[in-house]
Amino acid sequence: MQIDFHHAVTYVAARIAGFDHKEADIIAHASQYVDDATCAGVIKFDIKAMYKRINSSHKTIDFDNFNPLEDLLVWMPFHFLPGNGGADPGDNPDGAFIHKLVATPDSQVAREMVQAAILDQDKPYSLHRLGITMHVYADTWAHQGFAGVLHRINELSDFDEIDDSGVFEGGLKGIFDKFVGKTVPPLGHAQANVFPDMPFLSWKYRNGHGDIVDRNNCDIFCRAADALCRAMQEYRRRTFPATPITGIGDEDMKKIRALFMDQKEKDENKRHEAWLRAIKGSDGKAFSFGPATISYAEDGEKSWKSLALGDGADRDAEHVYVYNDSFLSSDWKLFHDALQLHLFTVSHDILPRFGICAA
Repeated sequence: MQIDFHHAVTYVAARIAGFDHKEADIIAHASQYVDDATCAGVIKFDIKAMYKRINSSHKTIDFDNFNPLEDLLVWMPFHFLPGNGGADPGDNPDGAFIHKLVATPDSQVAREMVQAAILDQDKPYSLHRLGITMHVYADTWAHQGFAGVLHRINELSDFDEIDDSGVFEGGLKGIFDKFVGKTVPPLGHAQANVFPDMPFLSWKYRNGHGDIVDRNNCDIFCRAADALCRAMQEYRRRTFPATPITGIGDEDMKKIRALFMDQKEKDENKRHEAWLRAIKGSDGKAFSFGPATISYAEDGEKSWKSLALGDGADRDAEHVYVYNDSFLSSDWKLFHDALQLHLFTVSHDILPRFGICAA
């Protein structure tokens, strides 16, 4: 999934779940920032204070993608959560260990991850953690069938588009033959290119088991959006016991489905812009929570990082920032606090219960 889902759809699901604009904005921003937090290391301040951050993603072209340890620290806990074949703790799916690592939608592993975030609401970064959790939870649908490690189980072939969207010139097979083929390593869904991320796409392929898989991304994305809403309603129920667990209502879901299908556009940012207009009610048909204005800045002066560090430009590891007490309560710092807790919880608390050592 890309920014149109992780930011805009997550915001919509959060508002329908009952969060107010400010809360939903934090949740949605944190969800998208999981894909954009590509830098790790120590932030140094002029008063000798320091802050060590971790990253939750890599750039597309990054040699760390070939580092097995980085797979366990980045791709597995933040994008390809192991599904244990849908089995309960103590049980194993059929086959080798690699089958435990394949992402499975709404797996028992995923539910324990969501429950951990629901139960942990007393920290200043709880909403940031919920946003991170919603990113990973959504990806269990989009990334189903793929493992966040380099392995032949992720090798794919025989691509075809079931309903021609008119978007991919030469068809999916042509893209694979021209740009992917055997030159792209079998890490996650790398060989599937952006196909799992396109909300409007219906397609099929042969997976690493040799099986033909048919996928309707719109149906998958709609189920994911509803599940996110239900999870966030469960979160709110801890504070507001009367919160109903209804998921997304028919009218809102109809609007969501239409937005998924009508934006037949490869550029995620153009699809995102259409979602921002819809959330604003520019078409005269606002969502049930009413018109709202949201935005997202990965970098620059309006980004979380710039607001926290007072510097819109990325600096090298030796750069020394001017310290301000507001850093401790900044969204950027709280996001990175939550990122580290998520990693520890998934890798050290949850996955071992399912017989998965990935820390």
